[in-house]
Amino acid sequence: MASLLNYTTPPVISLRRNANLGSNNNPNPNPNPNSCSSSSCCHAFSWAFSNCFGVNDIWKRQRLRAHAMSATRTHGSFISPTDANGVKDEEPDHLLVLVHGIYASPSDWRYVESELKRRLGRHFLIYASSCNTYSKTFAGIDGAGKRLADEVRQVVKSRENLKRISFLAHSLGGLIARYAVGVLYTRVDDKTAGLIAGLEAISFITLATPHLGVRGNKQLPFLLGVPMLEKIAAPMAPIFVGRTGSQLFLTDGKPDRPPLLLRMTTDAEESDFISALGAFKYRVLYANASYDHMVGRRTSSIRRESELVKPPLQSLDGYKHVVDVEYCPPVESRGSSFPPEAARAKEAAQNVPTTQNTLEYHEIMEEEMIRGLQQLGWKKVDVSFHSSLWPFFAHNNIHVKDEWFHKAGAGVVAHVADTINQQEKQHQSSSLITASL
Repeated sequence: MASLLNYTTPPVISLRRNANLGSNNNPNPNPNPNSCSSSSCCHAFSWAFSNCFGVNDIWKRQRLRAHAMSATRTHGSFISPTDANGVKDEEPDHLLVLVHGIYASPSDWRYVESELKRRLGRHFLIYASSCNTYSKTFAGIDGAGKRLADEVRQVVKSRENLKRISFLAHSLGGLIARYAVGVLYTRVDDKTAGLIAGLEAISFITLATPHLGVRGNKQLPFLLGVPMLEKIAAPMAPIFVGRTGSQLFLTDGKPDRPPLLLRMTTDAEESDFISALGAFKYRVLYANASYDHMVGRRTSSIRRESELVKPPLQSLDGYKHVVDVEYCPPVESRGSSFPPEAARAKEAAQNVPTTQNTLEYHEIMEEEMIRGLQQLGWKKVDVSFHSSLWPFFAHNNIHVKDEWFHKAGAGVVAHVADTINQQEKQHQSSSLITASL
């Protein structure tokens, strides 16, 4: 078990270069494009977006909460934990920020918080972000990322003992966290990893996050590969999920300007995004190999189509539904760019959003984003709920959104907790060795 969790990321180098929340239950899927009328396809798309992004779940999610599980929060303040005799314990020094996905709230982390508290101990301050609840996630990844950065700064300011920081994010939350760490990043020098919010960056972990954006049935499976649905998906997304929709479909901004998700794979004008990711000692991706009808495996695992191999069916010992772990070392490349053909393809996709135009544009963008992100090493964990009672809940199972309906993901959460614990211990050992030299 330890060998599967324990891995070493190569030294960081300076790189200054240029949601569903639910299952797919469409009652009338029609794979035949010739028999799908515009009105019926629009109705199906509208139903899928509203259901999968959680609009039909409002009544289920009335309580908002964001608190530190290793401490008691009262009126926005943190009280240091005490033992059974009332003696003040050692203050936690590692901040672990939990970031929820689209149209969600901190309550989605209830089960994860309790498990992390039990498994990680009191050196961790576990904080579930509350600045981007529900419809606030529709205002754009950049806006949500800035709010998250401000929230993290406030938490760090309120806790003087903090020395290290990690992030655990689900779905869209992974993109919001990536933007936020770019805002929080401070460069030290060309030989030393920078700081995040003034703290040493340890782990950056995402669960079913669309790192390459979304498109078609390969990355947004609830579209079922129906050409009409795929054609109208990009222009209709902003209607349902605002600026965030256009950013996920890579159609944000003018034709001659790179989309936000591409800029986030390099050190862009607004932030040093790739250097900020590189500041973390460990980067881990958890991806659903199947049954995730909101975020496909290709985009959540940052892989090309040719790199997708059939995952094992058997779970790892002690971690049910976690089927494979792979470490992908950094790949030397020129990084990402926005070539002239990409600008032309983006303009065509915006003005005449045919299936062919959209496909050509996304293929160019995905390759560029992969080139940018693969400059860093990633640990990639494949998850498969094929043997669970409700496999179609994979997007919510992976972080046990609801303990009653999504408990199949308990083994995944255990693996996440043990991974964080192993990385913390490995970092401490490395620090001790370095200090003794």
